[in-house]
Amino acid sequence: MHSCSNRSLAAACLAVLLHSVSLSAHAHVVCTLVTDAESHREIVRTGDCTTRVTPASTFKIAISLMGFDAGVLEDAHAPVFEHQAGEPDWGGENWLQPTDPAHWFHYSVVWYSQRVTRALGAIRVQQYVDLFDYGNRDMAGDPLHPDGLMHAWIDSSLRISPREQVTFLEKLVNGRLPVATSAFARTSEITEVVRRQDGWIVHGKTGTGFPTTALGHDDVVHGWGWFVGWATKAGRTRVFARLIQDDEQQDGGAGLRARDAFLKELPAWLSTPVRGDEEMGAPRDAH
Repeated sequence: MHSCSNRSLAAACLAVLLHSVSLSAHAHVVCTLVTDAESHREIVRTGDCTTRVTPASTFKIAISLMGFDAGVLEDAHAPVFEHQAGEPDWGGENWLQPTDPAHWFHYSVVWYSQRVTRALGAIRVQQYVDLFDYGNRDMAGDPLHPDGLMHAWIDSSLRISPREQVTFLEKLVNGRLPVATSAFARTSEITEVVRRQDGWIVHGKTGTGFPTTALGHDDVVHGWGWFVGWATKAGRTRVFARLIQDDEQQDGGAGLRARDAFLKELPAWLSTPVRGDEEMGAPRDAH
């Protein structure tokens, strides 16, 4: 973890401080972690980045890699699946439309994820999760959702920390996951979030999940919001994970709020230089 010891990092730290103040009435930042993908050096690490929670829809990045690698998914616009009665529909009208991989990611369509995992099968999905060393690798599900193939990543048995999210994404962008190069290329295409005017291209995925109450229900008051991904420019890549938690029930997904706030701060992290240990000294905290 790094202190505000130079001008660009000081600006980044100030952005985190101001954002934390703005969130304090309704939510708080659990962790912000940004690394340089090539050197694995941390540009910033604040908060608790080691506690595991549900990955929620950020697991779609892993599902995408599995699907494209196994041939269940073809490209950004194939296959197209139709919503069927009984499948999740709480995402509104956008979840009821014919859905291809690009639409799946843009609108975070849960039932499309479930179609892909069902096509892969429990054994193969578990094999991928093990090969990816993804979080706690637990696809078993839970008593309320015993079909882990359909629910493990949604407030259930599969859990991952922000640190593990970044480790997984560093492997992804460095080509060190056991999937075809084309699987990464196609996943990269559908994860693109924004092309900034300064040349950085940002990829990522939001996720909204909930802790479980003593009675086994979702604790909707204290929802988690994820935004994880990477940004690239001229051969440089920064990997990031942002996790927030609501302090009171709010309208809208926590993942979208985590994304929007983080994108406002991102320029500071992108402009922070990566220096050698001899220049930066021992790891330090960002305050």
